[in-house]
Amino acid sequence: MKKSISLLLVFALILSAFVGLSGCASEGETEGDKLTVSIVVSTGFGDKSFNDSALAGGEKLVEDLGIELKTIECKGENFKQYMMDAADVADVVVPVGWEFWEIGDVAAEYPDVKFIWVDNVADGIESLPNVLCITYAQNEGSFLAGYIAANMSATGVIGAMGGEDVITINDFIVGYKQGAEYANPDIKVEKNYANSYDDPAAGKECAQALHDLGADIIFQIAGNSGNGVFEAAKEGGYYAIGVDQDQKISAPEFDDTIICSMKKEVGNSIYDTVKALVEEDTWEGARVWVADMATGYISIAYGDENSTQQVGDDLKAEVDALAQKIVSGEIEVETTRE
Repeated sequence: MKKSISLLLVFALILSAFVGLSGCASEGETEGDKLTVSIVVSTGFGDKSFNDSALAGGEKLVEDLGIELKTIECKGENFKQYMMDAADVADVVVPVGWEFWEIGDVAAEYPDVKFIWVDNVADGIESLPNVLCITYAQNEGSFLAGYIAANMSATGVIGAMGGEDVITINDFIVGYKQGAEYANPDIKVEKNYANSYDDPAAGKECAQALHDLGADIIFQIAGNSGNGVFEAAKEGGYYAIGVDQDQKISAPEFDDTIICSMKKEVGNSIYDTVKALVEEDTWEGARVWVADMATGYISIAYGDENSTQQVGDDLKAEVDALAQKIVSGEIEVETTRE
């Protein structure tokens, strides 16, 4: 009898262990059919613009669709390895930043993982079925930002401060300059670069240099470095223009300084792509999607009903009319994109 009881206890323990193991998931596995999305940024979150917009899109996916969200901050290094780390534990990897140029190699190594590269185009994209590249017509929105700046400048000099002297940043600047000159052919547009997207001190120094040249409105195109532009403008009593998010809302401490923002719907473009995958099983890889003003992913934002409104209603109406001309093709905005 004792032997029979012992055998039953052993069997029960084995069965219990088996059931327990079957209910466990190793790191990176999801519960049931829950999709896992990993957002990987080249620097860090907290910039109140580009990276935080991507994060907001991911958080909205969690709230609305119940996906599992993972995030990685590269802090300026190991971009390929971090992409691979993300692909080890996620169904969809969203690299945010030009630094992830090795995405083709990683995508080939992880053919069952889908990649959404934000703001850049992978080499040989046509042969990468698991990669979707999203670029944005930031030149179009920047045209409107330049038009506003030229109309509101008291000195006849405006500025633009970029994170780096690269194609994407210069795409903002050419549109900004064209829009400013559309408003005032005699306007002077000065520019410089912080050489970083994560250095507010460098951004502040760049803003001060532009202001020394006479710029009384400065367009920041530099992520977290741009927060230094806001600080300089607030201290110096001049204006700034935000980027990517509506920064009168994301950086409310600078509401009196930021007159508007060139909004680039990074978060919504990620959200819409993943939502189509979840709800419709739709995925269109091996291509570049240009999110532009016509599709609603590029716009000018002025905050909300609680925000200070430095831009007058008449000027806003002019901006709306110009936006329609851009959408219709009546105004063709210059670009650095191929």
